[in-house]
Amino acid sequence: MLLGTDASGPLAILFAATYPDQTAALVVYGSEPASVWAPDYPSGWTEEKYDAYLEEHERRWGQRDYVQGYLKPMAPSLVLDEQALETHTTMFRMTGGPGTAVALETMWRETDVRDVLPAVHVPTLVLHRTDDQTYLVAGGRFIAEHISGARFVELRGDDHLAWEGDSDAILTEIDRFLRSVRDEEAELDRGLATVMFTDIVGSTERTSSVGDRAWRGHLADHDRLVRASLARYRGREIKTLGDGFLATFDGPARAVRWALATTSAVRGLGIDVRIGLHTGEIELDGDDVRGIAVDIGARVSSLAAAGQVLVSSTVKDLVAGSGLSFKDRGEHGSRASPIVGTSTRVVSG
Repeated sequence: MLLGTDASGPLAILFAATYPDQTAALVVYGSEPASVWAPDYPSGWTEEKYDAYLEEHERRWGQRDYVQGYLKPMAPSLVLDEQALETHTTMFRMTGGPGTAVALETMWRETDVRDVLPAVHVPTLVLHRTDDQTYLVAGGRFIAEHISGARFVELRGDDHLAWEGDSDAILTEIDRFLRSVRDEEAELDRGLATVMFTDIVGSTERTSSVGDRAWRGHLADHDRLVRASLARYRGREIKTLGDGFLATFDGPARAVRWALATTSAVRGLGIDVRIGLHTGEIELDGDDVRGIAVDIGARVSSLAAAGQVLVSSTVKDLVAGSGLSFKDRGEHGSRASPIVGTSTRVVSG
């Protein structure tokens, strides 16, 4: 998560727009996209006001009465707090001289990310206190209005500094926002797919009969054929499992036709495979998949015989009207959905 407050808000916005793959979420608090007044952005300062501010900034930097005047819009709740005044006066003097302060303010004066806002495409939360006199709430609204899908929350208070006033309200909103982002990401990591498991039948016996080197050659031919067939039918290889594959398809009919074609093709290599298919909601875990649908797919595959394609009743129902025909194999196990099976000899498409 990227958090930008005050003058760092535009930098956070620019980073999120440039590197969305590295930005899980963006939070902007008490900031504006530009500093100088413009016809399309009246919340900024005029050139005259900014010039006068910079001149006074350089001339009176670090003076106690100037720091007190600085705190009046930044943190009204601290204006009469002597300890806070001493702390901020010391901070002004120790963090940089007048030249440094003016250089930073000049950099901010030249910052304008208004044209960048529409390019932000990450979850965004914009927070602003209603009576903030340092950065007006209109600036926060402008940011939220120009970032697609951004959430704007207006908070009570007049302290600009996030750690003064009701800072718990800010933390609460950020926590709520990040929780919602995580929930949305979890939903995006789930989807409907047809899960396919394959397994070579009798591989141990074949190894013993033809020898290790010859069998490795058969396996290599098998793997190349399966991968080429997956590409043709737009299947996605997830991983290899011993002598078989786990793959997913976005359409059950295409998955069944892939299974029939592949079973026939590998038989030409002298290899028999069993294939099981099930359609259901899966969870994406990096490059892997998991969930009950995956477990059912594995269960279906384990029940298939050599050269046989078994599918769950869910798959059969979803491909109705496709021209594929099935032979009922009944129900198998209380933990799996009812399974309907077919051998390649009786399926037609």
